[in-house]
Amino acid sequence: MLQVARLAPQQLGEARDLVAAFLHSRLNADGGFQNRAGDSDLYYTVFGLEGLVALQEPVPAEAVASYLRPFVDGGGLDFVHLACLARCWASVSRDLATVPTRKILTRLEAYRSADGGYAQAPDTLHGNAYAAFLALGAYQDLRVPLPEPERLLDALTHLRARDGGYANTPHDLHGITTVTAAAVSLLRALDGPIDPHLGMWLLDRCHASGGFVATPAAPVPDLLSTATGLHALATLHVPLTGVYESCLDFVDSLWTNRGGFFGSWVDDTLDCEYTYYGLLALGHLAAAAPA
Repeated sequence: MLQVARLAPQQLGEARDLVAAFLHSRLNADGGFQNRAGDSDLYYTVFGLEGLVALQEPVPAEAVASYLRPFVDGGGLDFVHLACLARCWASVSRDLATVPTRKILTRLEAYRSADGGYAQAPDTLHGNAYAAFLALGAYQDLRVPLPEPERLLDALTHLRARDGGYANTPHDLHGITTVTAAAVSLLRALDGPIDPHLGMWLLDRCHASGGFVATPAAPVPDLLSTATGLHALATLHVPLTGVYESCLDFVDSLWTNRGGFFGSWVDDTLDCEYTYYGLLALGHLAAAAPA
């Protein structure tokens, strides 16, 4: 994802510096990046760091490291923030030997579900694609092979929805765009079988006004669904020709001259997360731009 997001400046043009300034402005004095309330948060720190890297901006590695050190091996963190701790350390550390890798991953394994997947709560029967995506990312970030990947692949098969996409729970009627995108990424990373029809399923989630909706019932498209949907289509090698212009217009409609991106047309708060997803979407659109 980050490699593609690096292409975003090709679409941003002169706006690139405003986006960089916005991301830098989200860094708190303690070295963490702000959440929507203005507090330092590991989750938003991931997106602040990756947004700066995508723009090839200087990363405040030592400042962020000073924020990370008090978390030690992640004791007391929930699953999502534990995975974020791993990602942050991988982003700012030149030598992972100084990171409590094994202890972090041991804590992460406590969230392995009975079906072989991962969930945001321990001792869960069924995992979900989002948690599996975070877990695999943590292992990759800390350069440790994922244990028993075949069990995770098997767990994913139970998340296939009746409409052909992927959902958060087994046997759902309708898939979700972001969940399906996560499943595609997992299947590709783990060399699992990918149904080629998923490309058409994802294209069907493109809104008539541009952007992707989370579900057919969603009233408006959103930036998270759009960025992850475009990423999954690129993973599947599906041409973006038919959605290029409308998606570019949609992403542009969410940007403000304050430098950040809103999450949707009904959102009124800027943050690092959606700004990064704006960069990811623009990166894929830059890669698909007509010659």
